[in-house]
Amino acid sequence: MHLPTKRPLNLRRQSIYLLPNLFTLGALFGGFYAIVSAMNGKFEHAAVAIFVSMILDSLDGRVARMTHTQSEFGAQFDSLSDMVSFGVAPALVAYEWQLHTFGKPGWMVAFIYCACAALRLARFNANIAVVDKRWFQGLPSPAAAALVAGLVWISRAFTEDLSPVSHLLPYAAFAITLFAGLTMVSNVRFWSFKEFNARKTVPFMAMVVAVLLLLVGVSKPELVFFLFFLGYAVSGYVYWAWRKIKPLKTVSPTE
Repeated sequence: MHLPTKRPLNLRRQSIYLLPNLFTLGALFGGFYAIVSAMNGKFEHAAVAIFVSMILDSLDGRVARMTHTQSEFGAQFDSLSDMVSFGVAPALVAYEWQLHTFGKPGWMVAFIYCACAALRLARFNANIAVVDKRWFQGLPSPAAAALVAGLVWISRAFTEDLSPVSHLLPYAAFAITLFAGLTMVSNVRFWSFKEFNARKTVPFMAMVVAVLLLLVGVSKPELVFFLFFLGYAVSGYVYWAWRKIKPLKTVSPTE
């Protein structure tokens, strides 16, 4: 009796979808470039590179769904890219920027952030089929990276304005990095924005508000991004506290 032999992988079976994986590769490059920039002392470039990675990371999945090119390879590649861009890169940028001044506690906090990002991504991949799509369990790693990168960005963009409190920046970096890392592995729920319906009609004044927000964002993008993600990180704890203090609804007995 002849045992079945395994067929060699042909070119078709080894092929991957190019378009969505190009976005993922771009996000990975952004994280790598952020690390190199931080090593060369170009911290503003490093922070901007992390935000560019966030944009590309948000597009790869949408492009894959729009073009029907989802694949297991793409999902795994995206997760590995996220670990570099939103786990390793922010930790090293924060360490090279301010955390190294603390010595051992500084690199320990950087590692805590990096480890929490890995745990957050692993938990997300393991629970992706069972969690409520409306909520994230723990702070998403791109939002955590935005907190760290946003603090670096505004410190470089507002150097003169922050000069009176510049001695506090190392402590701010220490606190933000630790807070972002631990919040990633918490059980606090954060809105996923997946229920947002762009086709729903809105009042006319909403467009006026959108124009004003756009102008503010263009004039001070670093401040707007940091405040937005800081508010998002705090919103999970606000929602958790509201659920804790919300009075239980009394149910009247049925006759």
